[in-house]
Amino acid sequence: MAVSLQKGQKVDLTKTNPGLTQIKVGLGWDTNKYDGGGEFDLDVSVFLLNDQGKVEDDKHFVFFNNPSSPDGSVVHSGDNRTGDGDGDDEVIEIDLSKVSANIQKVAFTITIYDAATRNQNFGQVSNAYARVLSAGTGEELIRYDLGEDFSVETAVVVGELYRHGSEWKFSAIGSGYKDGLAGLARDFGVNIG
Repeated sequence: MAVSLQKGQKVDLTKTNPGLTQIKVGLGWDTNKYDGGGEFDLDVSVFLLNDQGKVEDDKHFVFFNNPSSPDGSVVHSGDNRTGDGDGDDEVIEIDLSKVSANIQKVAFTITIYDAATRNQNFGQVSNAYARVLSAGTGEELIRYDLGEDFSVETAVVVGELYRHGSEWKFSAIGSGYKDGLAGLARDFGVNIG
């Protein structure tokens, strides 16, 4: 039975699931029908952060054009350009045992590609969620439904895995950004020049 989180809640991941090292983080969404008819392309990005909340270098920014972290611990499944259908739209595979010791947090974000040009924002997105699954069994361990709290935002930090001593926890963040991927990259120390 999955633990269902609300914004701001935190839950143990590895302490309550001893021996868990291989997980998948599935993210999904739907776009509302009144989106103006333009294509809606949402993208999942992952930032591997040090204890300062910054990436060590740009290779620790994992997305469809950089699908794997330097240590191979985080792998992006690929870009889903439409979000059509049920289930996870994009999936991140993580081997917690391989995450470099200097990485303290793994932040999961969703951004709207070309949002300004297409005049799109998260007010036009519904049913967005993140869920953590055991890669071995496929069992859903944690689920966080974002709700409809957004309007003008073009990027959202959905949640993050973080170290707590020798264990990993998951935090439901649900924090929106008006300036999209550029704002996330700036805050997390990525040079997208």
